Amino acid sequence: MALSLAASPCPNDTFVFHALAHGLIPGAPPVDLTFADVDVTNTAAERGEFDLVKVSYAALPWLLDQYELLPCGGALGRGCGPLVLTREGHEGDLRGATVAVPGDRTTAYLLFRLWAQDNQPGRIEVVPFHRIMPGVADGTYDAGLVIHEARFTYPRYGLTALADLGEWWESDTGLPIPLGAILARKGVVDPHEAAEWIRTSVSMAWANPDASREFVLANAQEMEPDVVKRHIELYVNEFTLDLGKEGLAAADALLSRAAAAGLTPPLPTLLPH
Repeated sequence: MALSLAASPCPNDTFVFHALAHGLIPGAPPVDLTFADVDVTNTAAERGEFDLVKVSYAALPWLLDQYELLPCGGALGRGCGPLVLTREGHEGDLRGATVAVPGDRTTAYLLFRLWAQDNQPGRIEVVPFHRIMPGVADGTYDAGLVIHEARFTYPRYGLTALADLGEWWESDTGLPIPLGAILARKGVVDPHEAAEWIRTSVSMAWANPDASREFVLANAQEMEPDVVKRHIELYVNEFTLDLGKEGLAAADALLSRAAAAGLTPPLPTLLPH
């Protein structure tokens, strides 16, 4: 029986899951892959819709009763945080501003809320990711919160980075930024087996990047090959293979701070006892 897997069509996810989704992992079950933006998977996971699912770390307090956090396959690193973008000439105070964000339970938005506690915007609008930069450029929004490949492409829209929330987080905590997590549904998927399948899929992708190239580019939402390459190099890293103590400490720090600020429900520590 096939396992259902939901991930984004972004190059880091298609690169990581190519071998698993195409039945190339010895001993792994067949996988039925669904592509969806992370804001959609956060909500779907809360309903228990997928066996394996990519979600925002910010959504974990609502999900770990049904799912187990896997120690691999996700997006966590340094120099890869969300950006707050504005039009050139409109930099400065966000108070009273309308800010477009990609989802209300995304890690990007949680970081923004922690960062902006003393600089609260006037209005938040949840907007499909592909509409954020054009909307800021044409004046629909005063600022936009963006992730992933936008860090490579935002100058094309005449935009400027008001803040790099990854840099802010790293300078404040010394930890990498936890963005996307992979979860396995309890009682359906053995988390240890799933972690081995995913680690093998990552290792196969690194060993033979040409094998996944066509699949990655076909789902890359019109990204140029150079942007795709830079995207994968940034978001698929040592933490993708194994979160380790540092990765778990980063996730624990984010969710502890969020709970202390009253932004998420409290969650028991993710660190091993």
